[in-house]
Amino acid sequence: MSKANNEDGAGHGNYANLKRLAYFVAVVETGSFTAAAERLGITKAVVSQQVARLEREFRTSLLTRTTRKVVPTETGQAFYQRCALVLREAGDAFDELAQSAETPAGTLRLTAPLDFGIAAVVPAIATFARRYPQCRVEAIYSDQALDLMSGQVELAIRVGWLSEPHLQARQVGSFRQLLVAGADWARSAGELRHPQALATLPFVANTALREPLQWHFSHEAQERQFVHLQASVYLNETLAVREAVRLGMGLSVLPDFVVAQDLAAGRLAQVLPDWQLPAGGIHAVFPTARFRPTKVRAFVEVLAEQLAQRQSLGD
Repeated sequence: MSKANNEDGAGHGNYANLKRLAYFVAVVETGSFTAAAERLGITKAVVSQQVARLEREFRTSLLTRTTRKVVPTETGQAFYQRCALVLREAGDAFDELAQSAETPAGTLRLTAPLDFGIAAVVPAIATFARRYPQCRVEAIYSDQALDLMSGQVELAIRVGWLSEPHLQARQVGSFRQLLVAGADWARSAGELRHPQALATLPFVANTALREPLQWHFSHEAQERQFVHLQASVYLNETLAVREAVRLGMGLSVLPDFVVAQDLAAGRLAQVLPDWQLPAGGIHAVFPTARFRPTKVRAFVEVLAEQLAQRQSLGD
């Protein structure tokens, strides 16, 4: 083993250690050995010796030294860019490790749709508050998607299909869409066997959806049917649609988490249960950032756990 390998674990043909790379990067970024030494809290001699050793071991000139400034050579500039990336990644890894050991604390600001917020996010907040008493939660429930880059919230729960590909997201669950009607209405309408029979029936349209009257149905036998429904009333809130259906104003398509209790209690009935509508995703969406605060990650885990439990009970 060579002497160079013995001293710092680096030598020709091996990777230089991170400390020596840090010395070199500091010199390039500050433009002098003196400033680099001040940044690193060590002596100028140590910085100069270690950078010189790096050049000697790899038999290349990394810096051009003048009486006024130190600048990288062409090779040195290319090497600097790689070194800076390595050091950033190493620093990020240490930061992430430190964050993983932190206890969640502080105020978590989140947003969620009103219907899903009431059905699933409030219970998750209750569990989160019991588990992490050092945290507080401020929740904004709205069917209007808030701008995550505005700084108002740290987390958004989105239900359905994501339309913001530039944001970071994690799917934490899924939901089914169900065609439902009030129990009395369903009995009076008789048994329906095919989606095309819906075209002339009164339908409560949810204008919060992009296309509230156009629905694709599929059957186990691979049959697919597209139906354009006729609205008897238009409402812009999912919970208002549910109430209208309860009151017998017609059929509608609603998420399973909105109608589960009414179906179990017999207030609503599923129509065409052998036909399926497209399922949707439940996503935790984050502002673009390299790391997420511990409180955000902890809440997402709580929500994912509860949704998984609901899914297993539903199955």
